[in-house]
Amino acid sequence: MNILKNMEAVFVAAFAVAAFATYATADVVPVAKPAAQVSVEAKMPTVVVSAKRLTAAEKARLGS
Repeated sequence: MNILKNMEAVFVAAFAVAAFATYATADVVPVAKPAAQVSVEAKMPTVVVSAKRLTAAEKARLGS
């Protein structure tokens, strides 16, 4: 049997064995997840930009 001609079958067989071993050795104990706590008073951080906008002439001068 030439292994290069049957590489797809070898890959599928190895994948099946690996998948079966993964499920066979996995812990089945469910872990209780804590409920997410959302604070009603939590404020979203904001960014305040306090600068004046450039005029068209100032933009043209900076672009050159």
